[in-house]
Amino acid sequence: MSLKAFHIVFITLSSALALGCGVWLLVSGFSAGGMKKDVFFGISSLVGAVALIFYGRYFLKKLKNVSYL
Repeated sequence: MSLKAFHIVFITLSSALALGCGVWLLVSGFSAGGMKKDVFFGISSLVGAVALIFYGRYFLKKLKNVSYL
């Protein structure tokens, strides 16, 4: 596996993890007895997930001429 392929897999998994944690924290924060910090961290995690998605697109455009092998 090349460094480019590993990078794409890593960014994809990181984005999915940040998105999942963000949703989980928002559900936890808005439930009965939820804390304000859960909402803050949930929003921060979703912002991080969006940033990772944009970074992944930038990375793919930057290295489109480099092979995956």
